[in-house]
Amino acid sequence: MSNQGLIIEERSRDIGDFLVGRLIPFRKKRMVGPFIFIDHMGPARIKKGQYMDVDQHPHIGLSTLTYMLEGELVHQDSIGTNQRISPGSVNWMVAGKGVTHTERTPYDLREGTEFIAHGYQIWVALPKALEDIEPEFHHVHVEDLPSWNHKGAHFRLIAGKGYGRTSPLPVHSDLFMVEIKTEEQYELKIKGELQGEIGICIVKGAIEACDDRIEHGNMLVSKIEDSCYITLEPHTHVLLFGGEPFAEERHIFWNFVSTSKEKIETAKKRWQNREFPVVPGDKTYIPLPIDTMKRS
Repeated sequence: MSNQGLIIEERSRDIGDFLVGRLIPFRKKRMVGPFIFIDHMGPARIKKGQYMDVDQHPHIGLSTLTYMLEGELVHQDSIGTNQRISPGSVNWMVAGKGVTHTERTPYDLREGTEFIAHGYQIWVALPKALEDIEPEFHHVHVEDLPSWNHKGAHFRLIAGKGYGRTSPLPVHSDLFMVEIKTEEQYELKIKGELQGEIGICIVKGAIEACDDRIEHGNMLVSKIEDSCYITLEPHTHVLLFGGEPFAEERHIFWNFVSTSKEKIETAKKRWQNREFPVVPGDKTYIPLPIDTMKRS
């Protein structure tokens, strides 16, 4: 990107039977614009008895964005949402003052048929003035997202503003998330098209930037104004994340994000005391991690 750019390699971790690659937060870069957490889920072959099941857990101070490339998930939350997500569509949950949710492999896909699950779980911090808003949920179908072709590259604007277009996803800050797939070599222009900081997540293939070749499994981070020319190789798939950074520092503890350490402490006690709203009909409960408590 530039001599001041940063290359972040995915760090693997297990969540039950599912392997994810953590991109941010990273010790040298905690956020990219308002994006504070990006997990790359899979690709993993889902077999009988090995499903994607994340039990009931809480959030405050952020919005979650789920984007599947392959496979499907069902989202349920304490607002009463029950939404299945398929590849290319977007689930957007605004946690605000507090919400709980689950994400699971759909029951009709638990009959022994093998399939690939592959996607991204993303957290976007809320602006300070909106951290305590009422929770809400939105689902946008893939056909309702802006998409276009340019010189052999296919673009899809998942969230925010970019390239003269606006996604219908109701975001709360200046941000962007763009998906690009190439068939041939493509020169990517971002200056004047996107604003703020940028992370380029390489899902497949490779890119060339500032005389470096970076392959899939890495993310480049820079400011838009510092970015040099970027070339996407043929058959490359990337996701662009970013936007204008917030003025205030964000604290992150387990599933809680806030400008206030006191709000996070209160959320921890609320969860331990079972005072969060619950997903209707769901009795599962993920305890506050002990190792996380020791780091607070």
